[in-house]
Amino acid sequence: MPWLVVSIVLSVALTLALNVWVRLFPRAAQRAERRVVDLSSRPPGGPSGSSDRRVRVWAPWRAMLVASLLLTIVLNLVLWLARA
Repeated sequence: MPWLVVSIVLSVALTLALNVWVRLFPRAAQRAERRVVDLSSRPPGGPSGSSDRRVRVWAPWRAMLVASLLLTIVLNLVLWLARA
């Protein structure tokens, strides 16, 4: 069962690290957001064009953390039961 604890701790640590990174370097997050929007708004095979269609997505980080924890536990329990 120690792998379950390690998996949960790593899941929480990664989620928190990404949120701290975004808070410490907001410009990096904005640049990444622009890149993703540009990639998603560009037609396949076409030029990058203008980014007049912008969609702003707000990520609920607390819900993401809870979902990550629950999915980690469920996945590890399924793997544990499959081995038994």
